[in-house]
Amino acid sequence: MVPDRRWHDNGSDDRTWGAFTDAAPWVLDRDAVVWLPLAERLRGAAQAEVPDLTRPSRLPPGTRVVTVAARLGRALVPWMIRKRRGRYATTEASRAEISLRLRKAAELLGPTYIKLGQIISSGEGLFPAELVNEFKLCRDQVAPEPWDDVRLTVETDLGARIEDIFSSFDTTPLAAASIAQVHAATLRTGEQVVVKVQRPSVSSLVRKDLRVMAWLAPHLVGRIPIAALANPPALVELFAETIVEELDFRMEAANMLDMARVLKDLKQDGYVIPRPHPRLVSRRVLVMERVAGFKFDDVAGMQDAGIDTEAVIRTGMIAFMEGAMIEGLFHGDLHGGNMFVLADGRTALLDFGIVGRLSDERRLAFLRLMLGATTNDVRGQVAALRDLGALPMDTDLDAVIRDLRLDQPTIDPTTLSGDELVKEVQRVVKALLGYGARLPKELMLYVKNMVFLDGAIASLAPNLDILGEIANISMLFAERHGERLGRELGVDANAMEINLDSVKAGFGLEPSADALTYRDLQARRDLIQKRMRDHVGR
Repeated sequence: MVPDRRWHDNGSDDRTWGAFTDAAPWVLDRDAVVWLPLAERLRGAAQAEVPDLTRPSRLPPGTRVVTVAARLGRALVPWMIRKRRGRYATTEASRAEISLRLRKAAELLGPTYIKLGQIISSGEGLFPAELVNEFKLCRDQVAPEPWDDVRLTVETDLGARIEDIFSSFDTTPLAAASIAQVHAATLRTGEQVVVKVQRPSVSSLVRKDLRVMAWLAPHLVGRIPIAALANPPALVELFAETIVEELDFRMEAANMLDMARVLKDLKQDGYVIPRPHPRLVSRRVLVMERVAGFKFDDVAGMQDAGIDTEAVIRTGMIAFMEGAMIEGLFHGDLHGGNMFVLADGRTALLDFGIVGRLSDERRLAFLRLMLGATTNDVRGQVAALRDLGALPMDTDLDAVIRDLRLDQPTIDPTTLSGDELVKEVQRVVKALLGYGARLPKELMLYVKNMVFLDGAIASLAPNLDILGEIANISMLFAERHGERLGRELGVDANAMEINLDSVKAGFGLEPSADALTYRDLQARRDLIQKRMRDHVGR
């Protein structure tokens, strides 16, 4: 499959329908992209496979169980012995040790567990900081595959020798992660590209590991603290739904085109998507244009170049929320390694293996959730969470509101002792579990991205007024999409009044609060976490 010049100038401009870079290495015509017609069928087949992969077997599924148990045992047992003997000076030292051990075990166990670690690495605020920081090393610092294996994969999938397709191909990868690694290359037609190459055995190994997880999950219910916060079998299913779509790069390339169209339709000029090659995409190989820019955490570099980092964050929040609530499509795995900020301040989004796709029903539920938050409609928010799949459809909403005390005045968590904070968390978790609460895939991806954006604000815009931005985004939604919101939700958009009391309650603020910078928010969080740590460590 050798590239040729006819893809470079077909008399059209793909920027009329997609949010692509200005300097096109080739022009994309959706009707002529050879791999695109397969994507929807492949996506359906991948999701149809999930129930079989996550159905727990009565007997251990093969020898892989022994390998997994041995690796995890070597990680956990020495730590448990040392902890029981009081060998750790502080709780933080204990968490640092187990985090390191789990990260090393994940890397030894391979792609599935590395991918799980990558998801944890995006959960700042959801998981202990030590665990998040360790698993950040799994994003792009995993040991690469040998060059001979990479070459074989590329040539087998593209049906030609590397020399017949590329004038140069760097044998050392730019980055290596769980599912694939990426190499810089230049096509024989002159374009600089990035080539994403899947690890040779990853597809079969992921499926084996999912069956092991499915067999193990029921045995974890009630056994370990983290399992008490969720349903382990449901978490395995959630993980499977996410990872199976990453095993065929034709789906990822189609996601890139879909996201480019959505951003263009939303007039989100602050984002660009690299173009996948119209021909050089297969199940295990994805060739795309190469883009360069500042790493998302290079705040000093961006500011020295005159880039408004607050504008970068503001654009990101709006684009993410609009994509989910207006178009039902959003990037599902935002993190610093998947985003470059270009010299002109636009952000290039990378890595579309995980994308959130919302049915119309769930998209409208997201809209109602936002509407309820900005109009202080507590019952509307709980109903929206039910419709998103977070609660069973027959849930008594009034009982949930009563049991979670959502109808009572806000209690500022910074006024509580460590013991009171722990008891409050336990009370809420117990109540949610009692109602059968779960975290559906789309909601998990959305929350994970919000957590990432929250952390990005800390470095790029620490003085941003969170309450002010939420109010501004709400008004922008009403201005841009008011007519559509009114039609789809059956409300008069012009008559809606912004009331952020429930948003303030979510932050533990009194209704009288009129501003909250990220610095203030982080100080409150640090105080709460310290009190809880001190209580648990006693």
